[in-house]
Amino acid sequence: MNKNYNTIEEIQLAFDKGAETSLSLTKSYLKIISKYNQTGPSINAILEINPDALHIAEALDIEREQHGARGPLHGIPILLKDNIDTGDKMHTSAGSIALANNYAKEDSFVALKLREAGAVLLGKANLTEWANFMTEGMPNGYSSRGGQVLNPYSPLFDVGGSSSGPAAAIAAGFATGSIGTETSGSILSPASSNSLVGIKPTVGLISRSGIIPIAHSQDTAGPITRTVADAAVILGALTGLDDKDPATRTSAGKAKTDYTNYLNSTGLNGARIGIDRNYLTELDHDELALVDKAIEDIKAQGAEIIDSTEIATNPSDYSVLFHEFKCDLNAYLNDLSPNVPVHSLAEVIQYNLEHAEKALQYGQKLLVESESKSGTLTDAEYINARLEDIELAQEKGIDAVMKEHQLDALLFVNNYGAGIAAKAGYPSITVPAGYTPEDKPVGITFTGMAYSEAKLIELAYGYEQATKHRKDPIL
Repeated sequence: MNKNYNTIEEIQLAFDKGAETSLSLTKSYLKIISKYNQTGPSINAILEINPDALHIAEALDIEREQHGARGPLHGIPILLKDNIDTGDKMHTSAGSIALANNYAKEDSFVALKLREAGAVLLGKANLTEWANFMTEGMPNGYSSRGGQVLNPYSPLFDVGGSSSGPAAAIAAGFATGSIGTETSGSILSPASSNSLVGIKPTVGLISRSGIIPIAHSQDTAGPITRTVADAAVILGALTGLDDKDPATRTSAGKAKTDYTNYLNSTGLNGARIGIDRNYLTELDHDELALVDKAIEDIKAQGAEIIDSTEIATNPSDYSVLFHEFKCDLNAYLNDLSPNVPVHSLAEVIQYNLEHAEKALQYGQKLLVESESKSGTLTDAEYINARLEDIELAQEKGIDAVMKEHQLDALLFVNNYGAGIAAKAGYPSITVPAGYTPEDKPVGITFTGMAYSEAKLIELAYGYEQATKHRKDPIL
């Protein structure tokens, strides 16, 4: 990031004082991208730059002079994960060479909301191909179209998936914020791996229309930023009812357009936070030490930790994703231009076979398994698995333990616990919790029940302000 600014608020103050313009800020980000994306450490987080970015920034500067700012995102450069449609000169490919020439017919709801808020859509970010639902054994951050994204803190560290490009780009200072997507851990994983804040919202808070899907029961977009404050600003800009996404109607009366009201530095005081240590068993000694330190810091801020919490269920069956992926992806692909070579999952698989040297470095096992499903969602296997996910993740899982202990949130580490929250459709926010002796980033994650984003932001902000762990990587 431009070293003079730490937050969107600071950038807006610089705009107001005339010390910076959207055009000059956008140019500075482009300069950083030119130094570090494909040269130097070759972070490889950016797939393409919006050809109109500089013109958009300049136009927004003129609008500011003539009419004032639209709001806190006016003139702020934002990156989008490359599975989010933009009705402009940029492609939307999900990292697949099969969609390398796909131009969306119109903006996704997310892109439209960002433009309405006055953001500069700076470019598209690389990702784990097909949002990491292509095969097994493919590294986080790899796509056939974009190659391998690297973690700016060290190429030896996992960059996280599947929103690896949006996260690595923000950690490396390529934009002010980015939009990732998550089905199960795909915002929380790269955000925590790159020492960032990531919000995975309740399914329905942000429209999924115009986003290349995995599974409608779990998919959502969300912000990835350096600070909780910036994440709160972006989240509020993305909410709203969308006739193309019926899930957004569940947010009526619950969504906020401004989450900055919940940036409370004493937000942890009096909170009740539960920990299920069964979710910490995969951590090494150094990571566990950071968790214990975080717990002590949270207690010091006046929160009560209920350390004996145990979530009774942990639904581990992922058959729902295979059924929904075929159904949802076929619907998306069917609507693409005739110029795109694939219009169904079956055609994607065949295209990959015909271009195997480039397309199938790691195979396509998950694509093939999904294609074996009916695609109609009539299968008893699917219906029963979907209903069981809801029961185990919501009613007997997160709902039950939070009500039993009267919790404000559950505490996890990185994206451990992302699976049960994803199946429930419930929100989480991850925030930097420090670094191991090797400087590997670790994040702590607060998870709550449906539409508890405001409370989670309050908790995360309280923790962030008390600890201020985040430091920029040395590129």
